[in-house]
Amino acid sequence: MNITNIARKLFFPSRQKFIISQYENDAEGLQQKVLQHLIEMGKQTEYGKNHLFNTTHNYEDFTKNVPVNTYEELKGYIDRMRHGDSNVLWPGKVKWFAKSSGTTNDKSKFIPVTNEGLHKIHYAGGFDSVALYFLNNPNSRVFDGKNLILGGSHAPNYNLPGSLVGDLSAILIENINPLVNLTRVPSKQTALISDFEIKRDKIARETFNKNVASLSGVPSWMLSVLVKVLEISGKQYLDEVWPNLEVFFHGGISFLPYRPQYLELIRNDRMHYMETYNASEGFFGIQSDLNDHSMLLMIDYGVFYEFISMDEIDKENPQVIPLSGVEIGKNYAMVISTSCGLWRYMIGDTISFTSLKPYKFIITGRTKYFINAFGEELIMDNAEKALAYVCEKTHSEVLEYSAAPVFMDNHAKCRHQWLIEFSHEPENLQEFERLLDLKLQELNSDYEAKRYHDITLQHLEIIKARKNLFNDWLKSKGKLGGQHKVPRLSNNRKFMDEMLKMNYNCVNLHQQA
Repeated sequence: MNITNIARKLFFPSRQKFIISQYENDAEGLQQKVLQHLIEMGKQTEYGKNHLFNTTHNYEDFTKNVPVNTYEELKGYIDRMRHGDSNVLWPGKVKWFAKSSGTTNDKSKFIPVTNEGLHKIHYAGGFDSVALYFLNNPNSRVFDGKNLILGGSHAPNYNLPGSLVGDLSAILIENINPLVNLTRVPSKQTALISDFEIKRDKIARETFNKNVASLSGVPSWMLSVLVKVLEISGKQYLDEVWPNLEVFFHGGISFLPYRPQYLELIRNDRMHYMETYNASEGFFGIQSDLNDHSMLLMIDYGVFYEFISMDEIDKENPQVIPLSGVEIGKNYAMVISTSCGLWRYMIGDTISFTSLKPYKFIITGRTKYFINAFGEELIMDNAEKALAYVCEKTHSEVLEYSAAPVFMDNHAKCRHQWLIEFSHEPENLQEFERLLDLKLQELNSDYEAKRYHDITLQHLEIIKARKNLFNDWLKSKGKLGGQHKVPRLSNNRKFMDEMLKMNYNCVNLHQQA
């Protein structure tokens, strides 16, 4: 009997059965238990006392006593927690803070990670990811090899003893059960290196001769590591390096633009790709069916979910609904309360449900990652699907991209401007532009209406980015590696103008040379 079979029989069957039955038949009951636990714990905190948790007995009380919060509303509490104050947003003293760049400005967010949240949200998500993978792939031998986990880095938090601030992945690696280290690569020392370029090289050198069976990480950064592995090993395909590789647990950004490149690198027909929705704020979803791209909403982790329809998001008092009130196909902003001390917190992501029994969803974008300069309401889900379609039609591949509006040029023309770095360029860029514009109109009726006869919005424009432009831009921001992301859609030109300046400066230097 192999090690994987032993692990499967010892740890996973009961949890698999619970997820299958309870998630489908008692979702609301599970969520009510989570809310009651959070309220009970919150009574011991300053925030709970300020918001009448002692008189909060049900969801209706909760919505009356606790406002919907953005990071700015909780920032003062979190700053005090970072300086060592206890019982502020969650009972006791919080030692770990996940530094998040998931915003459209340069400011970082510091998300509290409590001990309960670490184990009952984040590690629980990792556990269930493997459990559901076993359910989908009963012949797996994933524990017979190594798991390449790609993480970020951390640093001391205000020099408080034992307190850390950094990427969530680094906090997870720092606190992981020592038994997991028996199957994890690279070494902890390498995994926590802050300079991504140095780390990438060391990871590749440490792992190319190991029996790697699974990958875990952000698709863009993992791809960069895998290319380095091939370079060092001298091989053309990854399955020549790691013949027993069978699964990539990925999250952080959409996998859709990267899928063709992974399929080129890994020819193994036994290879699986499993999406997870794990963020600094919590672990929210797992792809429970490898043939269905939607994810199962994890409803018993110590996260209570609420939602705001994107139709309501700009209203002064938008309607907030619990999980039981959502509808299939609507675009919602997600609001969470968690055992990490986030209370009715707008995470900034948008999702759409594909099933209500059980609750399954897809990530559609960010509340701030959209273009709505002319009433077109273009979201990231539209962009990802359109690009995937056009790449297939033109036999091309997009490595990275960003888009923003041109509000009015010298000829009083308004349009969307796309900056795209191709890994395989289309033969005809103008045809790529044409197909992308048409597909966006097909996917988004508001965009189609604004494009009608070029009256409001003219044909989109694509600018070809030089090689490594987006990496260089992230590096200039100190955001290379980890969970940092390229802003896909922006409703202003701040990031686009910065990137274009770097793109043009490099082109001009080459022309002068």
